[in-house]
Amino acid sequence: MARTLDPVCKLCRREGMKLYLKGARCDSPKCPIERRQGVMPGMHGYRRPKLSEYGVRLREKQRLKRFYGLFERQFRRFFAMAARSPANTGEMLLSLMERRLDNVIHRLGFAASRKAARVIVAHGHITVNGFYCNVPSRLLKPGDTVGVKGHKRSIDLVRHNLGETPPPLPDYLEVVSTDPPAARLTRLPTRDDVDPRIKEIREQLIIEVVSR
Repeated sequence: MARTLDPVCKLCRREGMKLYLKGARCDSPKCPIERRQGVMPGMHGYRRPKLSEYGVRLREKQRLKRFYGLFERQFRRFFAMAARSPANTGEMLLSLMERRLDNVIHRLGFAASRKAARVIVAHGHITVNGFYCNVPSRLLKPGDTVGVKGHKRSIDLVRHNLGETPPPLPDYLEVVSTDPPAARLTRLPTRDDVDPRIKEIREQLIIEVVSR
């Protein structure tokens, strides 16, 4: 599983917005976006240059990639799938991002961040339709059930992350069990179901820069 070894908080500062890559820390006063007041990383971070039209579109693509934790090759694969769909390409791209297993695990509250969700999946704590799955990029289909492996260690880990007040579920997910925790994908996600923290993304700009 590929991973980023650089300080991930620099990614948020580079994009000028919170990407929520470190879970609860991003909502605390320790968040570098709050402490550094929007200063970009690097020795010339105080001089934020004016972006060209290409630069504006590139930044939108980078924000989407980094928010969902994708590398360029993965992103191109998802974009090709969205482009082949008869539906709107931008909305289909966002729907594919939401259907990734690591994203669903995070939205269910099983993990504090998408990075942590990928680790939980890769370490074998998650099942899909009752079968062990260690592929964080797996695309879920309507009717698929995501659950926690029946081992005590796996259940305790997820319950610790859920805490006393689980996060509100998006409309395309429903809880089917609490012991062990499990949920079902009821339908395909739409543009309205996208994570509220990235809803301001302008997918049309992403299509323009990738289609060049």
